[in-house]
Amino acid sequence: MSYCLAVSVNEGLIFCSDSRTTQGVDRISTYSKMFRFGRDGQRQFVILAAGNLSTAQATMSRVKLDIRDQAAINLMNVATVQQAADYLGDLSLNEQCRHGERDGRQCTFIIGGQIAGSEHEVALVYAEGNHITTSTDTLFLQIGESKYGKPILDRILQPETTLETCALCSLVSMDSTMRSNLTVGPPVEVLVYRTNSLVLDGYQKLEADSAFLREIGRAWDERLKAAFHLMPSLNWIEPDQSLPIDKSITR
Repeated sequence: MSYCLAVSVNEGLIFCSDSRTTQGVDRISTYSKMFRFGRDGQRQFVILAAGNLSTAQATMSRVKLDIRDQAAINLMNVATVQQAADYLGDLSLNEQCRHGERDGRQCTFIIGGQIAGSEHEVALVYAEGNHITTSTDTLFLQIGESKYGKPILDRILQPETTLETCALCSLVSMDSTMRSNLTVGPPVEVLVYRTNSLVLDGYQKLEADSAFLREIGRAWDERLKAAFHLMPSLNWIEPDQSLPIDKSITR
């Protein structure tokens, strides 16, 4: 299993991904799930992958070959991020179907970035090849094991949220997921992209022994516990009174 997410706010984009892959409890490996493509000052793309590892790697190899060979459609000549998402979906679908049955070969992607003269954008590419994008109401997209890390994103993110806050929020989301699901694990990769910069210079890779990653988990634990103790008391429950019994219920 994997966990990857991307956030799109007014100031720019945040990408975050884990690096653990599992094939049973005794086969745990580490592979990067974040891929970067671009030309400084012209266009930048970041791709995150979750699902079948061979499909993800084959699709990324195809993307690189198309750029090298200057294919008719490649990431360096598409006109929009959505066209890039369509292109990525076609490549992924072709790889899934190349060996016959698609079962077990599905892979989903997040692609985001910016082309000079256009707005920054993020899209989630499904295994079927189609995609959805972020909006003012949907500021983040997730793939893989998404449920544990979603609540913090729902509560904190707004269009005007700063990139620093978004990055911290993404790391807390990742920490929560790693705490609840052992198939998601470090190294954790984070990339901060500031809108209109057209360079990918805000990249960090946090290893398992990262002091910063440990501090994120420790600080979040402490503040959650402190907040819990400040919750309103259940003053409608008296210590010497049991809960009322509904006598209308008969067996």
